[in-house]
Amino acid sequence: MKVVVVGAGLSGLSAACHLVGAGHDVIVVERESGPGGRAGTIADGPYLFDTGPVVMTMPGLFDDAFAAAGTTAAGVGLHLRRLDPAYRAVYADGSQLRVRDSTEATRAEILAGCGPEQAEAFDRFVPWLERLYDIEMGPFIERNYDSVLGLLARPGAALRLLREGGLGRLGPAVRRYFSDERLVRLFSFQALYAGVSPAQARAMFAVITYMDSIAGVYYADGGIRQIPRAMARALEQAGVPIHYGAEVTALLRRSDGPVAGVALASGDRIAADAVVCTLDLPIAYQRLLPDLPMPRTLARGTYSPSAVVWHVGAGGLPAEGTAHHNIHFGHDWDGAFEALIGRGELMPDPSRLVSVPSLHDSSLAPDGHSTLYVLEPVPNLTGRIDWAREAGPLRERLLGFLDEQGYPTDIRAEHFVSPLDWQAHGMHQGTPFALAHLFRQSGPFRPANVEPRVPGLVFAGSGTTPGVGVPMVLVSGRLAAKRVDRYAGGPG
Repeated sequence: MKVVVVGAGLSGLSAACHLVGAGHDVIVVERESGPGGRAGTIADGPYLFDTGPVVMTMPGLFDDAFAAAGTTAAGVGLHLRRLDPAYRAVYADGSQLRVRDSTEATRAEILAGCGPEQAEAFDRFVPWLERLYDIEMGPFIERNYDSVLGLLARPGAALRLLREGGLGRLGPAVRRYFSDERLVRLFSFQALYAGVSPAQARAMFAVITYMDSIAGVYYADGGIRQIPRAMARALEQAGVPIHYGAEVTALLRRSDGPVAGVALASGDRIAADAVVCTLDLPIAYQRLLPDLPMPRTLARGTYSPSAVVWHVGAGGLPAEGTAHHNIHFGHDWDGAFEALIGRGELMPDPSRLVSVPSLHDSSLAPDGHSTLYVLEPVPNLTGRIDWAREAGPLRERLLGFLDEQGYPTDIRAEHFVSPLDWQAHGMHQGTPFALAHLFRQSGPFRPANVEPRVPGLVFAGSGTTPGVGVPMVLVSGRLAAKRVDRYAGGPG
């Protein structure tokens, strides 16, 4: 079957690899000048910045995609290293904790910083995370849903998830193990990746905690940008053409409804039996399916908060002890989420992520200089922020924060990304995190990766199943390929 994949981001590249592995004739079209999508890059003089995800976990999912395309990571020049520490957590009282590259080393950190009772709690916490991962990954995350009844297809797994407290709240679940509030925050903040506060997120989202705190955080030599480039090389070696600078303006459909290909801004048309579309789902409906009412969940759903990202190239090096990834927790944890998610306001006492990839990669900045990725969660564009007025003051607050925390502030290059910029890049409501993972917007309740009114059209990306984050969009690509297989008459 001939398949066009729209978009050379991680989900589209994953879909293309798995489609090739299944024997399909694949073409990838991408409007930008290179691969990556949200995992893009900015070159500014001697500084290089990753513009999208910077925390990379579950490298085995990349290995699966490479294997489907007939190669390996090493075969396309991709070299990954596990970071140690995965994170450095800095608290408002000045204390610090580190998540290390093994459970034994993390336990030692907890023992030294929090005491034997909390270390023993960690001994019980890790097996719980492992059980949740085993329950969720195969039976629930790595599968397509045709209806809510799909939840009943594996009653044993559903019962185990219930017994493990997976449908309870994440914050209280973590507090059942730890009495030290610092550890509660360290092992529950990951809920924000899913667009939900730890107090409201389901405990099943501790699977994200497992992925980065237990399975490990990785970095690609040369920057995260090297991952989509390596995936593109794998496809090219497999004979898949990738057309850059090729923007899709219309979905071609046969008179009886199924897809027939895509039309490009250049005027060219590419015929196809199936199309995998990786545009942000609301944008896909607005641009490519204007004649169809958008699914209710997309039209009226709750979208995740957004984030301001400040890319900084600076003279100087950070303070001793700075890690690749540094999480700075504010004092008012619950109040910050109530402002951000409940009222659509800036966090009054924000928590922030600062990544310093130049610490481990000399190709990103000159000797004696640093590249910084500074992220603060902010409301999406349904919030109360006038970004034309707020961007400047927020930049100044971030500058003061960097200086206070010992990061270099001799700024030589900078790029400030607000929700308005995310919107301009095709992300609904100005958030790169799509629909929030509320229970009613997760699993079989999340927008489907097929459009039954347009046979042969399949979706991939963070807006559809299984959801947000690098591992999830890679899985979404594989699930999209299975949908195409099924449409072609295979097992799917």
